[in-house]
Amino acid sequence: MTEATRGLDPEVQNIIDGFAQAFPKGFAAAGVERVREFGRQGDAQIPTGPAMHSVEDADVPGVGGSSIPIRVYKPTSRGVLPVLIYLHGGGWCVGSINGGVDYLCRSIAAAADIAVISVDYRLAPEHKAPAAVEDAMAVLDFVRASPPSEGLDSARMAIGGDSAGANISAAVTHLDRDRGERLAAQILLYPATEYAVDRPSWVDNANAPILTAADTLWFWDQYTATPDDRRDPRVVPALSKSFKDLPPGVILVAEFDPLRDDGLHYAELLRSGGTEVRTQRYERACHGFMTMPGLRDQVHGVEIVASFLRDALAPV
Repeated sequence: MTEATRGLDPEVQNIIDGFAQAFPKGFAAAGVERVREFGRQGDAQIPTGPAMHSVEDADVPGVGGSSIPIRVYKPTSRGVLPVLIYLHGGGWCVGSINGGVDYLCRSIAAAADIAVISVDYRLAPEHKAPAAVEDAMAVLDFVRASPPSEGLDSARMAIGGDSAGANISAAVTHLDRDRGERLAAQILLYPATEYAVDRPSWVDNANAPILTAADTLWFWDQYTATPDDRRDPRVVPALSKSFKDLPPGVILVAEFDPLRDDGLHYAELLRSGGTEVRTQRYERACHGFMTMPGLRDQVHGVEIVASFLRDALAPV
């Protein structure tokens, strides 16, 4: 056991060992396609999550005639369900709606008794920022325009995601607020909300398992085309001018994660604008734990998220 993993939940060790074997020199040395293939192989090994009344794949019209794949989870056929729009993680350039994300979406839908719409947004580096945010906004608008016969209650809607997906989700809350709308809640799981700020977690977890500081910079390089992108609030939500009138939220962070303090600082920014936000710090967890089925912290995280969503999306 190294200093980087001392104190980590032993349940995670096999996962860490797999990553270390596949990427001994980090994600950057492997390249985007190798990381994507590893992710696809890992997704294929994830068990199916809780049973749903229905799981349907569809396409939403995107920017410039593009098509955005989505997956709609409904735990029950009863009535019109509130909605969580979910954006997967993967450093904006890998990841999908399958595997651990599929398991997580099923788990949240079942525990909160809501519909979950998982978004397969365009990936970098083929599609640089803010393509992923544009796709998320397109899906949000599509759901808002959906008739009640679709079984989705657009008046009770939240957005959320993990890592890069949480970054996209946070950006959407600001854009939506600025055009006079307001989501009911936001769920940010170990979010990437600022670019390479020298906070303790960035230094202490420079060589953390799963995600290192160097890997984080590499992912940012895939997503952004120029240094100016890293000053764009659509890309770096912590740079937004106002944090007022944003939806209440939950932010979960992991102790062994360079992004830990990004999330905690973003919670402070939300509170400074008068936004209610609950934070939970998992002392034995690493980046990505919410898409690792069966971990105790993952199960607890789902409980927190579901409890918050049940309250936030309850009928008025």
